Amino acid sequence: MDISQTRSTARGRTPVEPQRLTDAKRLRRIRDRIDREYAKPLDVVALARGADLPAGLLGRAFRATYGQSPYAYLTARRMDRATLLLRGDLGVDAVCSAVGCATPGIFVTRFAELVGMTPEAFRGLAADGIEGMPACVAQQVARAVRNQEAPAPGRPLA
Repeated sequence: MDISQTRSTARGRTPVEPQRLTDAKRLRRIRDRIDREYAKPLDVVALARGADLPAGLLGRAFRATYGQSPYAYLTARRMDRATLLLRGDLGVDAVCSAVGCATPGIFVTRFAELVGMTPEAFRGLAADGIEGMPACVAQQVARAVRNQEAPAPGRPLA
């Protein structure tokens, strides 16, 4: 066995491949960059270029590690920030540009998909009840969720 390919750890843990550690560090740096620069125009190609990875590999590795694509993670971060900004005095258009969404229409659609209500309805909810809650509880109530988790609005079929 070539011991240069593995690194043994103390207390009987399994060996860790150096390449896997390097990839995990790159992915963590990419996630941190998305968290910092969510309001800037980011795309997978630019993120991959910054990490010296092919875009396809970045997408697959990010999804395998974090359970969602880099774009879905970026969108969720934007909507998380939007839920905070909507509690203040900013209008929907101002919140849209503050979180880096291209157009208000895209912002409203993605917000409704992830949070389960429109930004205006969320603002009303925030005014009625979230503001009086402890921050840890309000964060759980108002968090952005992934697709298919938010309840679909009830629409008649015909």
